[in-house]
Amino acid sequence: MDNKYLLLTPGPLTTSSTVKKAMEFDYCTWDDDYKKITQSIRQSLLALADVNPSKYTAVPIQGSGTYGVESVISSVIPDSGTLLIAMNGAYGKRIGQMADVYGINHIDLVVDEQSPVLLSDVKSTIENHPEITHFAMIHCETTTGILNPIEDIVPWVHEKGIVTIVDAMSSFGGIPIDVSGINIDFLISSTNKCIQGVPGFAFVIAKKSILETTAGIARTLSLDLYDQYNEMEKNNGKWRFTSQRTLFTPLLKH
Repeated sequence: MDNKYLLLTPGPLTTSSTVKKAMEFDYCTWDDDYKKITQSIRQSLLALADVNPSKYTAVPIQGSGTYGVESVISSVIPDSGTLLIAMNGAYGKRIGQMADVYGINHIDLVVDEQSPVLLSDVKSTIENHPEITHFAMIHCETTTGILNPIEDIVPWVHEKGIVTIVDAMSSFGGIPIDVSGINIDFLISSTNKCIQGVPGFAFVIAKKSILETTAGIARTLSLDLYDQYNEMEKNNGKWRFTSQRTLFTPLLKH
């Protein structure tokens, strides 16, 4: 009897046999071969994002997509900062929960979950709150499938000197995103969505010039985005802590 079935949930996607086959090989986390694969995957992610490797970096984070988002939220906003969060679904609200846990000042732009976030709403909120230093929004809100117009909103926010954070969990690799063209500073996604891998790690496409100003801000040890980046840069792809061994299956075989 064949017990296989198709997963029609937002994530994980149904995993191909080639990806499952790649999982059969065991690597030692800190061997040179494994570090080379890490570096290869990082470069593949930058190529998929179509960004200049001299200006952007890819930082993998162990855990689900939410771990990646929390890594950014907890690592890049200083105590003196204020985060504007555009919310039109559960995942925007989750960023608000993260900010509450870490005591990060935040302003919530709440939009009906059946409607996209509009540039006009973002403009008026920022104009009324000059203290805003960071802005976070969801590209494709997984709970409803609504696609928010980041191509309209992010460039305007960037022009105001505000750091931009985009949760592209359900869109990266499936919907074209001009990461550098619209000036996204931090884009977060996960293996088990559009790049069709298994759950196991999230990743952040980060603008180096912004990321490198965040050393020492992180409020956690294991989710310290700058330290993860710094370790991989210094030691040729070495993880700070043991990685998920499912890391390499999506981009190696697709």
